[in-house]
Amino acid sequence: MNDSPAKIMVVDDTPENLKLLSSLLKQNGYKVFALPRGDLALEAALQNPPDLILLDINMPGLNGYETCRLMKKDPVLKSIPIIFISALNQTIDKVEAFNSGGVDYITKPFYFEEIQVRMDTHLRLRAMQRVLEESNLILEKRVQDQVRQITESQMETIFALAKLAELRDLETGRHLERVRLLSREMAISLRESSSGDKRIDDRFIEALYQASPLHDIGKVGIRDSVLQKPGRLTPDEFAHMKVHTVIGAETLLLVQKRFPNNDFIKMGVEIARSHHEWWNGTGYPDGIREFDIPFPARIVSLVDVYDALRSTRHYKKGYSFSDTCDLIVQGRGIQFDPETVDTFLRIRSAFDTITRDFSDLSD
Repeated sequence: MNDSPAKIMVVDDTPENLKLLSSLLKQNGYKVFALPRGDLALEAALQNPPDLILLDINMPGLNGYETCRLMKKDPVLKSIPIIFISALNQTIDKVEAFNSGGVDYITKPFYFEEIQVRMDTHLRLRAMQRVLEESNLILEKRVQDQVRQITESQMETIFALAKLAELRDLETGRHLERVRLLSREMAISLRESSSGDKRIDDRFIEALYQASPLHDIGKVGIRDSVLQKPGRLTPDEFAHMKVHTVIGAETLLLVQKRFPNNDFIKMGVEIARSHHEWWNGTGYPDGIREFDIPFPARIVSLVDVYDALRSTRHYKKGYSFSDTCDLIVQGRGIQFDPETVDTFLRIRSAFDTITRDFSDLSD
């Protein structure tokens, strides 16, 4: 327990009782706040919470029961032990006192020794409760830190796996890093511009950041002769390339079956399968259109195309920022969700900054 004297609030409308009890408490080393009414006690307790309250019942204005109930509704005061001291000695009075939140009941006339013993008991219990609460907070923080470390480790492992899949495509450089940063930037701006869009909260943004690099993970199942072909793909080769969306989604679906409540995996499935769908329904693999395309996939679709246009490959030079913006605008309502294009235009300078900050060394 704390070595400083316990702060005791005494509430009684009878001046003689208030003076006597206050004097006895002070003589025994307690710090005392004496108040004659319940409303004054409530106000004083909010300003300077005591360690324990001795509360009369029959008082003008707020009686003891009402005062106790109000204190127990307040988050600051609810844990303070309240001992009723009253001349009322019927069982129904005591039941009402305990129902209102009191921890003990002393009948007048009282013996101070009894009051002191009961007070010390409840002060010790309160001190132990505080220690337990502090220990629980420390334990909760440690658990949260450990879970965060595990989660971060898992996310980095998954990102590394996506990176391994990307490495088979010899010239994608830092594409995944840019995709997740650009996707997060887009989601944050969409939330701000949509008056707090209910779809987009902190969990959505974090899941999108972690799941967006999985968009091309299905390329592990694409033949090298197609994935690494330097020239234009034949129709058959392009048909084979399209399958990477299905391979990625079905692979992640196997994980989702084991973890059905995992938002990150669910979003990864949606992105992997649908990030090549077009707003007008001419994309692949399912030919779905407009709002049937999952919202996360609509975001990554634009981000992925933007980064591909800006990037230099052995078969093409990267487009300028201005030309890339023009091409994105041309795709509004055709390839891309109009809302995502409008959002992109608002934050295009941030896109350009990320592209420059995370440029490929070969660019």
